[in-house]
Formats: sequence, C-alpha cells, structure tokens
Amino acid sequence: MVLIKEYRVILPCSVEEYQVGQLFSVAEASKNETGGGEGIEVLKNEPYEKDGQKGQYTHKIYHLKSKVPSFVRLIAPEGSLVFHEEAWNAYPYCRTVVSNEYMKDNFHLEIVTWHKPDLGEQDNVHKLDKDTLASRIVVPIDIADRSQVSAADYKADEDPAIFKSVKTGRGPLGPIWKKELNCPKMCAYKLVTVKFKWWGLQTKVENFIHEQEKRIFTNFHRQLFCWIDKWVELTMDDIRRMEAETQKELDEMRKKGSLRGTKAAEE
Repeated sequence: MVLIKEYRVILPCSVEEYQVGQLFSVAEASKNETGGGEGIEVLKNEPYEKDGQKGQYTHKIYHLKSKVPSFVRLIAPEGSLVFHEEAWNAYPYCRTVVSNEYMKDNFHLEIVTWHKPDLGEQDNVHKLDKDTLASRIVVPIDIADRSQVSAADYKADEDPAIFKSVKTGRGPLGPIWKKELNCPKMCAYKLVTVKFKWWGLQTKVENFIHEQEKRIFTNFHRQLFCWIDKWVELTMDDIRRMEAETQKELDEMRKKGSLRGTKAAEE
C-alpha cells in the first residue's frame, strides 16, 4: 500500500508571482540547509523539452545524514543517506522524483504539483483514477496558522500573522485572511506519493516522510510570503542569474562550516 497525500497550500499571491517567489525561496532555503559536509549539491539546472512539454530540469543531490531519524541512521550503511532529486518544472505544472541508490526500487518519493488561481476547491486537479482518489488523503496547510508550526521551527520574522509587506501592502494574515485580504490568491496542489519497502519499518518511515513533507511545505511557504519584498520585483532572468550564483555558493558551503538547517523532528 503506497501512502498518498495531497497537500493544498493557499497563498496571497498570483500564480505568475509565485513562479518567481518559489524559485527565489528555493535558492535561499538551500543555503540555509547546507554546511558541514551536508546539504544540497546542484548537478544540473537547464532547459528541457520532452513529449511536447517545455520547462526547466534540475538534478540535485541531498546529503542528509543528520536530517533523518536516528532509527534509520542506526541501520543505514555509511554513505547510503544520499538522495537524488530530479525535477521537471513546466510551470504551472511540476514533477519531482527523489531516489536513493542504496534502496533502489524499494524507495520512491514523488511530488506532483499544479499551481492554480483558486482557493483549493478543486477535488481532483491531478486527474486521479477512482481507486487512487479514494485512498488519497487531503491535507490543508494554512501558512498563517502558528499551531501548524513546531516551537523549534518558529521564527517571528517568518510569521505571516505578523509580517506586513512594504512593497505590496499584503499582511499581516489574520485567521480569515482568505476572505478578508484583497489581493490575488492561489493554491499549490501538491500530490505526494511515498513508497518505502523495508520490513518492519515501512509504515513508520512512510509516515515520517509525510510528516517531514508537511513540515517543509508549511515552513517554506511561510518564508516565501515573508520574503515577498525581496522577490516580488525580480524577473526570471534575475532568478536564473541568482541560481547560478547559488550553485557555486552551495559547493563552497557544503565543504566547510557547521551543520545547518532542519534536523529530524524527533531530535
């Protein structure tokens, strides 16, 4: 049984704005997670065209030893906690696949995202078949709800319930901001499929991965909104230049410094 959840993240920006904001925030968040021999290594970031689809292809390696739970580290061989992430970003559609060379076909993580100008009301935006739709679990994420953020992750300067944008006038986000706020709104529909075949650990690890994905989606999109004044005036050309610079920075940061960023939630 593969565990499938659809996370719906509603945001106070347009689909067009989000394209820039998401790429900017990915680059910034990558730097926050890299150092001390761990973090993110960008192997490829280039345009692609396949089966009539055009977009940007990225291939990254995640060095994650300290970011997985201790019960996995205890049984995982040295060097096995390295994950490959391939993404085909044909915005507003994006597909991301994460694999692990040690586990091969016994591990599969896929995230398929549609970005739509609505409030998350579409019941089957991914066009799932009847059986998959019946087993899918919908998980709403409210970036303004502090209760969805752990005490360890909370940062006052990344709290949409406090932040007010100087450049757009958006925020702070109140309890019913989706109805009150007069600005463009959109939803990122993120369908996450997790398969982890390891006797005795399958359910525990699949649940852990989904908990981490929800945590990442929540924290990332809270940051994205609170960084809006940094990215709202950027162009896609600005973003591509920034990505090239970030790729070089990540290589240097990974080789030196101390461990940074998100640790496994249990620790």
